[in-house]
Amino acid sequence: MHVTHDAAAGAAATIGFDDFLAVDIRVGTILEALPFPEARKPAYRLVIDFGPVIGVKRSSAQITEHYSLADLPGRQVAAVVNFPPRQIGPVMSDVLTLGFPDESGHVVLVSPSRPVPNGGRLF
Repeated sequence: MHVTHDAAAGAAATIGFDDFLAVDIRVGTILEALPFPEARKPAYRLVIDFGPVIGVKRSSAQITEHYSLADLPGRQVAAVVNFPPRQIGPVMSDVLTLGFPDESGHVVLVSPSRPVPNGGRLF
């Protein structure tokens, strides 16, 4: 899943710590990256292993500007794992893969700076 945000927008409203804890952000390793020609905007379909508790999930990600399909398997990424599944064209997306916009608005994936166990929760 991918949601477009305005990088120039101001900061979001202040939230409580419990609101932060309600968003379950986990690390997973991309097992497969597949083409997604049916997507309205260029995107890939990702199969991501979040470890034994969360399991293997699917995501659609608009990351075609900075990543090739061959670059992605084995890469660790962060994703929100507790949103309800979302239909994106013919694909059901289970998680929201996270990234930041570069200076042109293209997605740069969020990844840990060193390998960590799949399923680890962001805190």
